[in-house]
Amino acid sequence: MAKTEFILNAAAQKLAYVFEPGRAPCVVFLSGYRSDMSGTKAQYLADLCRAQGHAMLRFDYSGHGASGGQFESGSISAWTQDALTVIKAAVDGPLILIGSSMGGWIMLHVALALGPQISGMIGIAAAPDFTRDLMWRDLTAEQRQTLNRDGIILLDSEYDSEGYPVTKAFIEDGEKNLLMENPIDIHCPVRLIQGMLDTEVPWETAVQLSQALTTSDVRVCLVKNGDHRLSENVQLQLLGSTLEEVLESLNQCAEQRIRQ
Repeated sequence: MAKTEFILNAAAQKLAYVFEPGRAPCVVFLSGYRSDMSGTKAQYLADLCRAQGHAMLRFDYSGHGASGGQFESGSISAWTQDALTVIKAAVDGPLILIGSSMGGWIMLHVALALGPQISGMIGIAAAPDFTRDLMWRDLTAEQRQTLNRDGIILLDSEYDSEGYPVTKAFIEDGEKNLLMENPIDIHCPVRLIQGMLDTEVPWETAVQLSQALTTSDVRVCLVKNGDHRLSENVQLQLLGSTLEEVLESLNQCAEQRIRQ
């Protein structure tokens, strides 16, 4: 098993990543808000790619997991740059991006930045524009007032009894990274897996994202009894089969080009 390595980002913060070599395209996992590369889905994908001989890259954004920096100082812009820094340092070749929740938003920005290097994408409860659509809009008038006055608030979380901090700077940076109001210029195959019992990201978000993407090769898979995490064994198997389907589709396209 590959060891954790480190690279510095533009802010001189250590970014932790694990790259396991193998066949191309390399599978890159982008974790969610306050999640890291040791999570269930990341570990499942690492095991799957290792067993099948595919290259795999996972990493922690600054302020997450084994990386340096403070979580409260992070932003969509900064974490997107973290992703690009690690990818450019670790991988030279085609990629399949897999983004979970916030990682689905960052995945889109990475794909827009890297263009033809991206062979395929899989979103797991992808949450583009969530700072506005799922965070700011859910704040009460009192919470908004506190955020504007103090620059930070603490929100309750079903995953953390202590809650988590949200800064005004984080919300404002999100505004600079909104994608869903215009066509998203991505042309590779995209698969979107979404739980219909997700209380964090409405299942309609996956449908709206599929409509915003310019590629015609988009499929949305709704899991009727799936929650936000989609980490049950059967749901992980669905993720694995979705990845295998994307890889098989890419292989078939390559074979067709060879015959031509």
